[in-house]
Amino acid sequence: MIKSELCEILGIKYPIIQGGMAWAGTAELASAVSNAGGLGMLGAGVMSPARIKEEIKKTKERTDKPFGVNIYYLSPDVNELVDVVIEEAVPVITTGAGNPGKDISKLKDAGIKVLPVVASVALARRLARLAVTALIAEGMEGGGHVGELTTMAMLPQMAQAVEIPLVAAGGIADGRGLAAAFALGARGVQMGTRFLCSEECIAHPNFKQAVIEATDRSTIVTARNSGHPVRVLKNRLSRRFAQLEAEGVSKEELMKIGEGALRAAVIDGDVNGGSLMAGQIAGLIKEIKPVKEIIEEITADAEGIIKRMGHLVH
Repeated sequence: MIKSELCEILGIKYPIIQGGMAWAGTAELASAVSNAGGLGMLGAGVMSPARIKEEIKKTKERTDKPFGVNIYYLSPDVNELVDVVIEEAVPVITTGAGNPGKDISKLKDAGIKVLPVVASVALARRLARLAVTALIAEGMEGGGHVGELTTMAMLPQMAQAVEIPLVAAGGIADGRGLAAAFALGARGVQMGTRFLCSEECIAHPNFKQAVIEATDRSTIVTARNSGHPVRVLKNRLSRRFAQLEAEGVSKEELMKIGEGALRAAVIDGDVNGGSLMAGQIAGLIKEIKPVKEIIEEITADAEGIIKRMGHLVH
């Protein structure tokens, strides 16, 4: 069975973390991932503190396994969200869209394991000095907010630069991706797009179908001029963004156009005017399956791949 020190650190069976997807990362999905042996994550996104507290309580009712909360550091309620995860004794948090340095000490003092998402070696070094639990190295292949480096280029450089465990994210959806992540220096993976197309995910069927119909060239990175680039499936909204960016529209105007677009996609199923956040690996996903089946298939395939590669050594 595929296992690494990440499993021991987080108290999970398989070295797989669910991406903290805003609107889609609810108690239904998080508890299913945790019950299947991975680490389920609630996507706080732009949730209010009261709403994330409710989702935490629902998750605790559905699983007795470890789970976590992804905190989005661009949220206007980020300070209150940190307070909530401490009050509710959430075992793990992942962080994105910002540097969580100011909160790491109090989170660690509360016994919470902290796994920041990083997209550069420089940030990895800074956070490693703060003794975070592990780092999630997310390449630009991933869906949602992205950096500039690819997973394959970034991971080995990060593994050389820091000694704490790394989790690979961006462009991973099967056993081949998991095996490759280990080869590049990671101790586990984080997946978002693959879990989006699970039976337990509450994302609208229209959104899931758009992922299933995607090809290798179906995504685009939008909002580069805003300072917060986002990878999405191409649609009417993404084409509008691209046009307006080319025309030099201001960051404020772009952000206003994007308001509510992710909810429109995930909850309402608006595949034309919504923000269909998904990674480049979407072209590999052709079925909606139960979470348990996804995790067991990926880990079994990775184990087989690693064993078969032994014949290359003589």
